[in-house]
Amino acid sequence: MLEAASTSVAVERSSRKDPLTDKEVRELLEKVSTVIVARGKKVETRPAARVTLADLRGPTGNFRAPMVLKGKTLVVGFNAEVLKELI
Repeated sequence: MLEAASTSVAVERSSRKDPLTDKEVRELLEKVSTVIVARGKKVETRPAARVTLADLRGPTGNFRAPMVLKGKTLVVGFNAEVLKELI
C-alpha cells in the first residue's frame, strides 16, 4: 500500500517489543487536531481534545496499532480505506 502511493515510513516502532507509554500518547495527542479511531469496520473521527487514552486502547488494554501520524491527523487502529485516504 505504501509503495503504491510512493510513501515511506519515517519512524517505525514495534507495539509488542517497545509499546508506547501513556505519556508518549498524550504528547502525540497534543500535536494533532484530529484523531481517527478504527475499530474493525467502525471508524470514528474526533477532535484530539475530546479523545481519552481509553478511547485508543483495544480489548487487551494496549493501545491499538498501527498509529499513523500525518500532519495534524492521528489514525489509531487499522482500516485500509482510512489509510488509503490518509496517504
